[in-house]
Amino acid sequence: MTRKQKRLSIIAGLGIVLAIATTIIFIALSSKITFFYSPSELKENPVAVGQAFRVGGLVVEGSWVQEGMNNVFVITDNETEIKVIYENIVPDLFREGQGIIAEGALNENGDFIASNVLAKHDENYLPKEIVETLRERGELKLDENGASNNDY
Repeated sequence: MTRKQKRLSIIAGLGIVLAIATTIIFIALSSKITFFYSPSELKENPVAVGQAFRVGGLVVEGSWVQEGMNNVFVITDNETEIKVIYENIVPDLFREGQGIIAEGALNENGDFIASNVLAKHDENYLPKEIVETLRERGELKLDENGASNNDY
């Protein structure tokens, strides 16, 4: 084997090792990635019980029941609703009628067991995915500044 062939074989070997390492990393991370679903998307494309993902929507007025650190509420995208159970303190900005994103998984009953709840940070904020979903259905109208003129 010439020196040139030895160098090429070393480079090829390193390339193969790098490709294998990258593949292993992507496989390991794929189980940790959480996706965002609206309640309607969740109904159309069911997720396996126990699989971690995110769901977002508006908290239905009158649905929030709080007993100590146990919180139960319903979120909607104005088409489908899903019950969320969260056993922790909700963020200070959490309110009925406002947008939230919850991280967690479905249980056997179809309820969403949240491990984390993220609340909006001002009265004009809606998660990008919720805005797109509502806009596609014609339920959300934006003014020339991009602000919602709905009561979301």
